[in-house]
Amino acid sequence: MIILCLASSVPARTRVTRVTPAPSSIDWRSQRKQLGAQQKQERRVLKAQQRGIKRSWRHQNVPRAYRIQAKHRMQRERRNLGLRQKDAMQDLKDRQRAFKESQRLHR
Repeated sequence: MIILCLASSVPARTRVTRVTPAPSSIDWRSQRKQLGAQQKQERRVLKAQQRGIKRSWRHQNVPRAYRIQAKHRMQRERRNLGLRQKDAMQDLKDRQRAFKESQRLHR
């Protein structure tokens, strides 16, 4: 039989303190890196898709007007993707700024 005597090993005036992490601590750097990687993948997919469309025109009699129209459409898609990605990154930065501001006010 084993008997443990814990009362004698702990001083009478010990104080237990708890270290709690900041409420809803968010790792902004990893979120930004993740968003950047996702956006890079989206750009690669769009670029590959458009490259495939252009390659499909090779050795075919594709009307000039159709090619010009398709090139404009692809350029518009690239521009819109860039704007969406820029807005998404700015939204993340705005959320980060608002979160830091709210944390500063609650202190």
